[in-house]
Amino acid sequence: MFRRAAAAVRLLPFMSESDSRRYAHINLPHARTIIQRIARSLEALGAFGEGGNGNALALHAAYDRLDQAAQPFDEDPPIALALRAADELAARARALVALILETPARGDRLGQNVRNLFECLGLAEEGAALSLQCGERPDSPLR
Repeated sequence: MFRRAAAAVRLLPFMSESDSRRYAHINLPHARTIIQRIARSLEALGAFGEGGNGNALALHAAYDRLDQAAQPFDEDPPIALALRAADELAARARALVALILETPARGDRLGQNVRNLFECLGLAEEGAALSLQCGERPDSPLR
C-alpha cells in the first residue's frame, strides 16, 4: 500500500511555495464582479465617451477582452488552471490600465477597483502600485 501512495505522490505536479501562497489569494468569480465595477467607474468618469481623449474605442475594446476572459469562472478551477487564468486576466488587466492611464480618468473608486482586481488575481503588490496611478488616494481608508 505504501508503494502505491508513494507512486501517486510522484504523479502530482510540482508546485512551488509561491504558487501555493498565490493560489490562496486567487478568487476568479469575485474578479468578474470587480471587472464590472471598473466598467461602472470608467463610465462614471466619462472614459468611454468621446471626450475621454479620443481613445474610447480602444479602452472599451480592452475592457471587453478582460470581461470576456473572466466570464467562464463561476467557481475557482484547480490550482494549475487558476494560476494560468489569473495570469491571463492580469495581462489583460495591465493592458486596460495602460489605456486608462492614457486618459484623464482618475478616481479613488477606480483605483480601489484596480487594486481589488489584482488582489483577486493573487497580485496584491502590483495592484497597490497601479491603484495609485489610477487615482486611489494613498490615505484611503480601504488601503
